Parts: sequence; C-alpha cells; structure tokens
Amino acid sequence: MKATRVPEIAGAFFFEPTPYADERGFFCRTFDADVVRSVGLDPNAFVQDSVSRSVRGVLRGLHLRSGAGEAKLVRCSYGRIFDVVVDLREGSPTFRNWVSFELSGETQPTLYIPAGCAHGFQALTDIADTSYRIDRPHDPAEDVTIAFDDPELAIPWPLPVASMSQRDREAPSLAQVLKHRES
Repeated sequence: MKATRVPEIAGAFFFEPTPYADERGFFCRTFDADVVRSVGLDPNAFVQDSVSRSVRGVLRGLHLRSGAGEAKLVRCSYGRIFDVVVDLREGSPTFRNWVSFELSGETQPTLYIPAGCAHGFQALTDIADTSYRIDRPHDPAEDVTIAFDDPELAIPWPLPVASMSQRDREAPSLAQVLKHRES
C-alpha cells in the first residue's frame, strides 16, 4: 500500500493498495495500520465504520462537523464515485481549496480527509457503495452542510443530480456557513 500527500489539501492523504489479481478476481488490503502510522496518523483513532449505498447521480454533501470536526477515511468499495474535499480550516495553508478524485471499487484507494474539511460525492455507477471510517462518534447536532452548487466553489459535478436529501437541497452557501462559524 502506497501513501501519497494530497497537495491541494494540507494533511490529506491518498492510500493506494496493491491488488493481487488472478482468474478468481482480486484481493487487496484496504487498511494497514503501519502505513497509516508512517504518515503520522494514529490508526487507533478511528472509532466507527459506516457504509452508504447510492444509485447513479445521487449526490451526498457537502458535509462537515462543527466543534472538533471529524477526520475520516473514505473508500468506494463497489462502483465508482466522484469524491470532493474542501478545506474549511481557517489558518490552513490550503483554506478554501477543493480537490476531487474518482474513487473506484476496482482499485480500492482510500482518501484520508482531515477534521475541518467538508466532504461530498456523487455516484457515477448504477450502484456505488462508499465506506467511511471516522475518528469520533457521530453526533447529528454537529452536522453542517454546504450547498453542493455554491458558485464560490464551482465544483464541476459530472452528472445531473438524480437525488439528494432535503438537508442537502436546502444547504446554505459557503459564505453563510463561514459567517455563522465566526459568530
């Protein structure tokens, strides 16, 4: 497994496994504590694993947590997703930067997203399963959502939005979220 820094987002990492393929399919390690530790992260910090299933065109996000935030490892375990990270950590050298990746069940890479960054994705295949490993228990009272189509971010989502939650449809702009955090 290879770990690469994500230059657009300070503290983010992209983990690429080494799949072993044969006529049966493939096998690969999707988490390796030693590799995680080698980039300065605590592999024991992750306390919850979750999975979401989405159909083509579903958009989830942009989500983040208030308070101490939430670091996470994200992987598409089946299908393909267009995955986006936005740095919203004031004082970060990459504040307000965003970056996108295509995560695929075929290659099984994992993206480490530091606490304080917003995250969202869109399913590119008929079925896309996305796995999350987070570093603290989820508290819905700390959920923050930013409009996926905020013009300041101008994220080029690849497909028309087929479906999204009411919370995501009604999300405030980035400017409104940042102003609320200042008060």
